Amino acid sequence: MNPRQAFFACLQRTPPAVFEAAVWMAAEHDPQVLPESVLRDFHDLQQRVSAGLPMLPVSELGQPLLRRLNELGFQQDAFTPLRPHAALLDKVLQRRRGQPLALALIALELARQLEIPLVGVNFPGHFLLRVPGADHLLDPCGGRRLYPNDCRELLVRQYGPSTMLKAEHMHNATPVQMLQRLSRNLRQLHQANDDFLGALVDAERVLELGQANASDYLARASLYQRLDCPRAERHDLERALLLSEDPLQRLRLTERLGQLPPNAVVH
Repeated sequence: MNPRQAFFACLQRTPPAVFEAAVWMAAEHDPQVLPESVLRDFHDLQQRVSAGLPMLPVSELGQPLLRRLNELGFQQDAFTPLRPHAALLDKVLQRRRGQPLALALIALELARQLEIPLVGVNFPGHFLLRVPGADHLLDPCGGRRLYPNDCRELLVRQYGPSTMLKAEHMHNATPVQMLQRLSRNLRQLHQANDDFLGALVDAERVLELGQANASDYLARASLYQRLDCPRAERHDLERALLLSEDPLQRLRLTERLGQLPPNAVVH
């Protein structure tokens, strides 16, 4: 079973093994990553975290869990420009630095093992966490509580003052949504660091996970353009055109398609 097959096998379990699936994503980029070894090391981390938690009901341990991780050195990666290792879980565990989603996946797996109720929230621009039933969210980068006004400020910092906080921003994230978001993050990081083949691996995974949008096909088309694969680029541009609901984007896609050589007809 290759890493991609192992990744999807993790999603077929009940419940899906999200953390292990993310480790297999790292193994897909680096053959030297041994998921079994990463999982063994993670067990040691779980024991260290558990030993430092206060004696409270598990329903009250969500924030202490995040603070304990912070005490152990787990923080948001502030290095710019960001490198792919900010989203590859094996590297995040080694460096104790990562993107919010990567830190959240570590916290969620620890919470699962320790039977602490904690769920992911697909907040735009900065993945968040929630204790079910709580009136606030939690920042995976240290455990700060975020109330609606804090979430609104976070959104404005990410996307500008005209952005409105919507109910859909506060929805729980499904396993597929988390792994697809991680794949998109990795695609962007690999592309930003001129690793177009690495980005293509992530772009393909995004599409295989389903519910892909026009931007996902457009992103892969841009990679194919970089890799001088006009036929594959045309295919993805056509798919993006079918999915796009933005008239201006559709016009630009049509113009771009007109600049590509037509696919050869085979008789």
